[in-house]
Amino acid sequence: MTRPPKRPSGGPQRGRRPHPASKRRPLDGARLTAYDVLDGVSSREAYANLLLPQLLRERRLDTRDAAFATQLAYGALRATGTLDDILTGLVRRPLAELDPRVLDLLRLGTYQLIDLRVPSHAAVDTTVDLTRAIVGSGASGLVNAVLRKVAAGGDRAAWLETLGGDAGQRLALATDHPRWIVNAWRDALGGEDELEAALLADDAAPEVHLVARRIPRDELAAEAGGEPGPWSPFAVRLPGGDPGRLASVRSGRAAVQDEGSQLAALLLTRAPLEGPNAAWLDMCAGPGGKSGLLAAVRPEGVRLTAADRAPHRAELVRQALAGEDDVEVLAADGREPPWRAGSFDRVLLDAPCTGLGALRRRPEVRWRRTAEDVAPLVELQLELLASALASVRVGGVVAYVTCSPHAEETVGVVEVAAARDDVEVLPVAPLFPDVPGLARGDAGQLWPHRHGTDAMFMALLRRTR
Repeated sequence: MTRPPKRPSGGPQRGRRPHPASKRRPLDGARLTAYDVLDGVSSREAYANLLLPQLLRERRLDTRDAAFATQLAYGALRATGTLDDILTGLVRRPLAELDPRVLDLLRLGTYQLIDLRVPSHAAVDTTVDLTRAIVGSGASGLVNAVLRKVAAGGDRAAWLETLGGDAGQRLALATDHPRWIVNAWRDALGGEDELEAALLADDAAPEVHLVARRIPRDELAAEAGGEPGPWSPFAVRLPGGDPGRLASVRSGRAAVQDEGSQLAALLLTRAPLEGPNAAWLDMCAGPGGKSGLLAAVRPEGVRLTAADRAPHRAELVRQALAGEDDVEVLAADGREPPWRAGSFDRVLLDAPCTGLGALRRRPEVRWRRTAEDVAPLVELQLELLASALASVRVGGVVAYVTCSPHAEETVGVVEVAAARDDVEVLPVAPLFPDVPGLARGDAGQLWPHRHGTDAMFMALLRRTR
């Protein structure tokens, strides 16, 4: 599977221009919204899960159109690599040389033709109308001709047969993942048995998870119309809807937080500890979800320090901790901390990572990240973990967490730390006896297909001297 072409670094095509009024049919609002999401992701590196809700609120699409716009935008973003492999054989020049707007429109139309039950004439005609309005009539002929060839090639199953490839490539195409991620998942899972299920789970629409910070969980479930989560005692899972409309979320008594992230924060609180338990640190705290839960569940008398290198993320942490007593928020790089060594009893390091564990929620990340991104992040993770271990007192514990199952930034980082003679690795799974299939050696690994959460990795280390 080819990697989607990068956008040009400059020039007049880069920004989004106002859409001129169509001289023919009114533009389809759902499809226009989906296009604007694709354009925002490709031209401004926006995140779809942030941009799409904003557009839906602004445009006030009805329930049916909002659902179709969501399905179309997220689906086309997930399938970008497969769509581009199809288009590569149908467009006479390299895709990177196309007007980026035209390429996004071709992806939008192709996705409708191969994956959605949209009649071919409707998919082609509406995409041509969008092209005429957004780019101009000169490009509409190209889009019309290419999409008719896509339609003639059949649905996804037929196109997969046409594209061919070895077993690994066919699996990558069928599940809309780059080949390097397929290989990484196989490594993390230890073989083929769950590989396809894990990849397909990345393509399923995730539930909304809430965390009950300062409200009883049953009360939050009743307010939201959801069900208690199976793993975290603070989690509520929703079948749908806008959680921002809930009074408890608006007041800060509850928040949106994946149940896996909740378990990662709770790991720090459940780690066995001898001696003082008065000072906790969340070292890479932005945007503040885990800090908010830690502040809510800490024993009386525990002071929580939350730090983040980026000032704007530190400000988000301050907002998440608003109203909490005995907390401190710092804009500080964990590698060069302003606190003294050995200052804390418990340290949470939710390290910057590839984010591959949240592909369900950020469908574009699978194509934005590359295998070459891993090594620099591992170097950063090792530096941060060394600093976290220096920040905790002898006998204290560090919870190392990443939202990724990739071996190099999970078990590989922990193995380096474990080779030190002043570090002991503690088993994670016994601290969550009700969570099946969690153990990954002494560490813990959550998976969407096993647990319905993001693929969070969790390890626990004690400083012994």
